[in-house]
Amino acid sequence: MHTNVNLAAPIGALAFLGTGFLLFLIGIVLAQSLIVRKMGRARLLLAAMLIIGLAYFGAMLIFSLRSRDQLLARGEEKHFCELDCHLAYSIADTAQARTLGEGAGQTQAQGQFTIVTIKTRFDETTIGLRRGESLLYPNGRAFTLIDDRGKRYRLAAQTGTPVTTPLRPGESYTTELAFDLPADVKPAALLVNESAWETHWLIGHENSPMHGQIKFQI
Repeated sequence: MHTNVNLAAPIGALAFLGTGFLLFLIGIVLAQSLIVRKMGRARLLLAAMLIIGLAYFGAMLIFSLRSRDQLLARGEEKHFCELDCHLAYSIADTAQARTLGEGAGQTQAQGQFTIVTIKTRFDETTIGLRRGESLLYPNGRAFTLIDDRGKRYRLAAQTGTPVTTPLRPGESYTTELAFDLPADVKPAALLVNESAWETHWLIGHENSPMHGQIKFQI
């Protein structure tokens, strides 16, 4: 299974929240120590904060260095861990067009649109024992198309079912992603990853510094 983390998501989230809470508590005591001029205690607290911070970023670096970039072929799935279940993404189709839409709402490409149809599937085999059949509301996603020269392009338009549409176990839908590329370049890969800022600070997450990323071959 190709996943966007190489450390179980619940562990990564707990490590992030626990470390942040611990640093917050130490920071409060540090501020109080400075106010009452307890400099010896303040220095110890500063040292403790430094050690905790270095340990956390050291763990993040270890998991990043253990990861690697991967390029998935057509039909292969990339799983996103949602704590108690997985969402699986795959490329269902690709096409090219000079325009999007019809009539007054039609959009003309500056070069040529590359349209990638992705499938979002709630993998029912990954459900936690106590989760049940309730709806899953996907986290935000970021989409980046990479051409054969390594240049990256942002999403120009999205049609079909929005990628944040909730699902129940076993359900799926498709979304069309349009990218405006120069006519003389060839699309090579699609990167689908999480857009939330905090994912850049989670141990083992593909958004963390120096971590390998999983892309789809176009």
